[in-house]
Amino acid sequence: MWLQASLLCLSCLTLSSRSQAEDGASLRRSNDPAGRCHYTFTVASPQESSCPGSGAKPEIDDVLSRLTLLEALVSRLMAGRDGGGGTRVESPGGEGLQEAYAQVTRERNQLQQDKERLNKQIQELQRRVGELGQEAESLRQKPCQQTHTSGGAQRESRPASDPAYSPGNGAYQEMKAEVTEVPASNLIPDRNHSLTECGELLSVGDPVLHRKADSITGKYGVWLQDPEPQGRPYTNKTVWRIDTVGKDVRQLFAYEDMDQFSRGFPMKVLVLPEPVESTGAAVYRGSLYYQRKRSRTLIRYDLASDSLASRLELPHAGFHGQYPYSWGGYTDIDLAVDEQGLWAIYSTSKTKGAIVVSQLDPESLDVKKSWETNIRKNTVANAFMVCGRLYTVASYTAPNTTVNYVFDTATGTRQAVAVPFKNKYRYTSMLDYNHAQRKLYAWDNFHMVTYDIRLGRASHGSS
Repeated sequence: MWLQASLLCLSCLTLSSRSQAEDGASLRRSNDPAGRCHYTFTVASPQESSCPGSGAKPEIDDVLSRLTLLEALVSRLMAGRDGGGGTRVESPGGEGLQEAYAQVTRERNQLQQDKERLNKQIQELQRRVGELGQEAESLRQKPCQQTHTSGGAQRESRPASDPAYSPGNGAYQEMKAEVTEVPASNLIPDRNHSLTECGELLSVGDPVLHRKADSITGKYGVWLQDPEPQGRPYTNKTVWRIDTVGKDVRQLFAYEDMDQFSRGFPMKVLVLPEPVESTGAAVYRGSLYYQRKRSRTLIRYDLASDSLASRLELPHAGFHGQYPYSWGGYTDIDLAVDEQGLWAIYSTSKTKGAIVVSQLDPESLDVKKSWETNIRKNTVANAFMVCGRLYTVASYTAPNTTVNYVFDTATGTRQAVAVPFKNKYRYTSMLDYNHAQRKLYAWDNFHMVTYDIRLGRASHGSS
C-alpha cells in the first residue's frame, strides 16, 4: 500500500516536473537504515541561491563534542569528591593540600609514639617508687632489731636530747643521715711527708660527707675532734657537735666515734654553763673553747669534769654582729687550733674591721701576742689557722671558690693566693683545721664534711 502511494506520488511528480527537468531537477534513489527503498526528488528554487541554516551542522557537531567533554570532566570531579580514594582531581592547590595532610598525619603518629613512651616511663617510675618504699620499710626495721639485741645498758644511757635522736619515734629509725665511706688509703699518712711537718697550704681536696642534720637547728653549727686529747673518758676519736641555731644554745653532743656520729647516736649530752655565740668554737687538749653569747667573753669548758675552767674578755674585740664574716651569723670571734696552739680570729674598732690574729694561752686564755693582717673580715667567708698561718676563703656560697689570702705570723706578711676550694652545698658557715688528722672540718648547709689538705715542705716561719 505504501509502495503504491509512493509510486503514485512519484508519477505525479514526474508528470508535473517533466517540463522543468531541463532546469536542474533530479531524482535519487537509496535504501534507508531498515533496507527499504527511498526516492528523493530535488528541484532547484528559482528565488533562493541557498537554503538558510544549511551550514550549521559543523557548529552543532562542535558544541556536541565540547558538551560531551564537559560531561566527562564533571563525572571525574564528582567521582574524586565522593570516593576519596578514587581518581585524584588535579587542581592548582591540590598538591599543597595533600602535603599538609601528610604532615599532620606524621605529627599525629609522632605524638602517639611519645605518649606511649611517656606512659612506659610513668609505669617504670611507679615501680621504682614501690621498690624504694619497700627498701625504706626494711631500713626502718633494722635499727630497731639492733637495739633489742645489743647491749641494753649502753643504749639506754644515751639521752634523747639530740634533736635527731628520739627512741620512741619510728621515723628516726630511717637513718636520715647521709654517710660516705672514707677509703682506708686516705687515713694513711704520706710516708714522704709526716703529719707533724709544717709548710704552706698547697691544695684542699673534695669535701667528704659524714652526716646531714635532720632539722632546722642543724642548718649551721660546729663539729670537731680534739687533735690533742688529754685521756679518758674522751679520745681523739670522740666527735663533738653543737647546733648553733637557737636563742639559748647550750647543748654539746658527744659521740663515741665517727661511725656513731654518722648514725646519729650520741653517747652523752653536756649542758654548757653559758650560752654559745655562733660557730667559732674549738676543742683542744680536753677543753671546749667558745664565745659567750652577746659578749666578747671567752670561756674554757673542761670536758672531763663537765665544768667551767676559765673565762676572760678578749680586749677590744667586736661581738654580736660588729665584725662578722661575710655570711653573718654573729661570727665576730672565731677560735682556731693548729700545730702552734690556740688562736682567736676577730677584729676591733682600732683596726676598722681588719682581721686581728691573737695567740692565746690555752689555760688562762690570756693573749700572748697579736697581729694585724689588713684583711677586711667582712670581705671573706671564713678563716682557719695552719702552721701559724691564717688562711681565708673568698666565698661561702660559690660552689668553686678559692682560699684567697694567707697571713704568716712568723713574718707578719700577707699574700694573695688562689687555692681551689669547694662549697658543695652552697653555705659553709664553719671551717676549722685539725692538725692530727690533717683535715679541714666544715659545716656546709646542714652537711658536716671534711677536706683533706696537702702542705708543702717546711719553710721559714714554721715550727
